[in-house]
Amino acid sequence: MGKNLIPPDDGGDNIQPVDLKAALEERYLAYALSTIMHRALPDVRDGLKPVHRRIIHAMSEMGIRPNSAFKKCARIVGDVIGKFHPHGDQSVYDALVRLAQDFSQRYPVVDGQGNFGNIDGDSAAAYRYTEARMTDVAALLLEGIDQDAVDYRPTYNEEDEEPVVLPGAFPNLLANGASGIAVGMATSIPPHNAHEICDAALYLIKNPGAPVEELLADPANPQKGGIEGPDFPTGGIIVESRESMLETYRTGRGGFRVRARWEIEDLGRGGYQIIVTQIPFQVQKSRLIEKIAELLIAKRLPLLEDIRDESAEDVRVVLVPKSRTVDATLLMESLFKLTELESRISLNMNVLSQGKVPRVMALNEVLTEWLEHRKDVLVRRSRFRLAAIDRRLEILGGLLVAYLNLDEVIRIIREEDEPKPVMIARWDLTDIQAEAILNMRLRNLRKLEEFEIRKEHEELSKEKAEIEALLASDDKQWQTISWEIGEVKKKYAKATELGRRRTQFADAPDADSEAIQQAMIEKEPITVVVSEKGWIRALKGHISDTSSLTFKEGDGLKVAFPAQTTDKILLVTTGGKVFTLGGDKLPGGRGHGEPLRIMVDMENDQDVLTAFVHDSSRKLLFSSTVGNGFIVAESDIVANTRKGKQVMNVGMPDEAKLVVPVSGDHVAVVGENRKLLVFPMAQMPEMTRGKGVRLQRYKDGGISDIKCFAIADGLTWEDSAGRVFSKSKDELGEWMGDRAAAGRTVPKGFPRSGKFSG
Repeated sequence: MGKNLIPPDDGGDNIQPVDLKAALEERYLAYALSTIMHRALPDVRDGLKPVHRRIIHAMSEMGIRPNSAFKKCARIVGDVIGKFHPHGDQSVYDALVRLAQDFSQRYPVVDGQGNFGNIDGDSAAAYRYTEARMTDVAALLLEGIDQDAVDYRPTYNEEDEEPVVLPGAFPNLLANGASGIAVGMATSIPPHNAHEICDAALYLIKNPGAPVEELLADPANPQKGGIEGPDFPTGGIIVESRESMLETYRTGRGGFRVRARWEIEDLGRGGYQIIVTQIPFQVQKSRLIEKIAELLIAKRLPLLEDIRDESAEDVRVVLVPKSRTVDATLLMESLFKLTELESRISLNMNVLSQGKVPRVMALNEVLTEWLEHRKDVLVRRSRFRLAAIDRRLEILGGLLVAYLNLDEVIRIIREEDEPKPVMIARWDLTDIQAEAILNMRLRNLRKLEEFEIRKEHEELSKEKAEIEALLASDDKQWQTISWEIGEVKKKYAKATELGRRRTQFADAPDADSEAIQQAMIEKEPITVVVSEKGWIRALKGHISDTSSLTFKEGDGLKVAFPAQTTDKILLVTTGGKVFTLGGDKLPGGRGHGEPLRIMVDMENDQDVLTAFVHDSSRKLLFSSTVGNGFIVAESDIVANTRKGKQVMNVGMPDEAKLVVPVSGDHVAVVGENRKLLVFPMAQMPEMTRGKGVRLQRYKDGGISDIKCFAIADGLTWEDSAGRVFSKSKDELGEWMGDRAAAGRTVPKGFPRSGKFSG
C-alpha cells in the first residue's frame, strides 16, 4: 500500500515546517548525483553513457545486428524511450546520430543509412527518414551479453530489465572518447587508435602495474608499440611535445594542440595555392570558413587574398595567397593563431570507476579497470557455459540409460499409468533425465543416435575440463583475454582502412613571432600624434606638416612621427615606465583621439615624456633630471601588458627626462648650468632596469641635453637660427673627461636653450 497523500480531515491545516536549506541540499544533491551517474559521465568499463548503452541494448533486443537489414531510426528511438530511457525523443535521436557519424566517432557504433549530418554542421534528417543497424564495434561491445556476462537491473518502470554495463570486448572509452558536462565536474576524452590501445593493454597484461611511460609508444623504438597519442576521425596534426603528452596521460588532465593538415599546390610560373585537406576534430568546416572570410574583410589577414571551399566527400579548402612571394608557412602560422585551423582538444579523464565512483584516472588506471572487467566477463561467461554443460551432460547420461535399456523403457511407457516415477526408481534417474527420456521422439530411436550421444558426451566432458582448468588458473584467464584482445587488434589493425592512423605528429615550425604578428596586420602608413596632455591618435598616411593639427583647449602637440600599422609604438613616461601599443590598435585621426590613460595603466602624477617607433636593433640612453643614466637595449623594454614595464627607477622630485638613441663611441652631456662634458661611451653601463649612474656632477640644477656621437666625426649642434656648429676631436680636448665630472662652460655659439638642436 502506498503512502496516503490525502491529509486527515481533523480540522487542522496539516502543514509541516521544513528547513529550506536542508530541503534544497537534499534535492540538489539528488539531482547532481543523477546527472553524474546516469547522464554525463561514461563508465570506464564499456566507455558508454547510459543513453548510448540503452540505444545499443534496444537494437540488440530488436535483433538489429551488423548483418541484418536496416530498421527505421524512429522504431529504435521509440523502443529506447518506451522501455529504457525516459527522456526526450530528440535527445535520444541526437545521441544515435552521433554514434553513426564517422567524423564524430573514430569507430562508429551505429551503421547509418540516409542523411546523418555532415562536417559542416548540418543536422541529420528526421528519424522517420533515416535507418540504422549495428556495426561490428557494437557487436563486440555486446559479445556474451546473453551468457550472464553482466548484471541487469530493472528499467525505470520495472516492466523490463537492462544491463548495468555492457561486456565491452572493444576498448570503447579510449577508442571513441567521450565528452560530457555534469554538476561540478566534466569529462573530455579524445579518441585513440584501437590497434595502439590493444598493444598497450597486452603490455599491461604481461607487466601488471606498468607506469604510463611504458604504455606510450617510443619514437626511438617503433617495434615496441603502445599509444602514440589521440587519433581523431578527422585526422589533423598534433603539435604537442612527448613530455607534455606524457604528463597529460599520467595525471588524466591536459590537452593536445591539433592543427589542420595542409599542402602547397603548385600552379606553375612560381604561383601556388594552399590546400587544407584535414581540419581539427569537432570544428565545423562552414563556421571555420565564415570566420576566415570575416577576418579577410576586417583586413586581419593581409597575406591572404581569398578562400574557397572545394570540398566534396573529402575536405578541400583552398587558400589563395596575396602574391607568389608570400611565405606559405608564415601565412599558415598567422591563420593558426587567429582561427580554429589550430584548436586545443582537452583531456579530462573523469569517468565512473566500477560504475559508481566519479574520478579522474590516469591512462594505466583506465586500461587496468577495463582489463579487470574483461576478466570478470570471462569468468562469468565460463561459469555460465559450465552450468549449461552440466545440464546437458545430465540429460545425455539419462538418454544413454534409455538406449541401453530401450525395450524396457518402451514397455514401461506403454504399460505404466505413471511411467516417470517407475523409471526413476528402476534406473536411479533424476527428474530432468526421466523427463528427457519421455520427451524423446520416435525418429531418435535409431542406432546411430547412440554413437552421436556418446560423442557429444565425450566432447562436452573435455570442454568442461578445459573450463574448470581456466577458472582455476589466473594465468590461463589472462592468456584467454590476451587472445581476445589480439583478435580485436587484428580486426582493427593499422593495415586496415578503418584502423589506419589518421592523425599524425609534428613539431610546430619555429616561425618568428614578430613576423607572425606583422602577418596578421594590414600594412598601412600612419602618422602618430601625441598631445601634451596625453591624448593619442593615428592619422592615415604620412603627414609632414603638423601645424594644421587641432587639439583640445589648453593642449598642444607633444610629439608626432610617421609609422606603419604593423609597427609597435613605445611610450616613455616621466616615471620611467615604458608602454607598448600596436600601430593598428591606435584610435583614428578623427577628433582628438583618446586619452592614453584609457589604453594603459599610467599613474596620474606622470606625463608622457616621448613616443617613437620600436626598433629592436637599437639601444637607448635613458637619463633622469638629476643626471643619472644608463644604456638599455630597445628589445628589453617592450611590454605587452597594460601595466607596462618599469625601466628607469626614479623617485620624486626626480623624473625621467631624456631618451636618446645610442650611436658612435662618445657621449656629450650639457647641464642646466651650461657646462659641457664629453666622455667615452664605454664608461656607460648597459642594464635592463635601474637607477643608472651619474653622468655629470652639478652643484644645483640638473641635466639639459645629451648627444651620442662618433668622436672621429666631431660634435655638432644647431642654434635657433638653424646654423650648424662643429667641434673636431682636437677642439674638444678641454671638455673631454671622465663620466661624472663637472665639465666646462659650453663653447661659444652654443644655443641658449641648452639643447644640441637649438
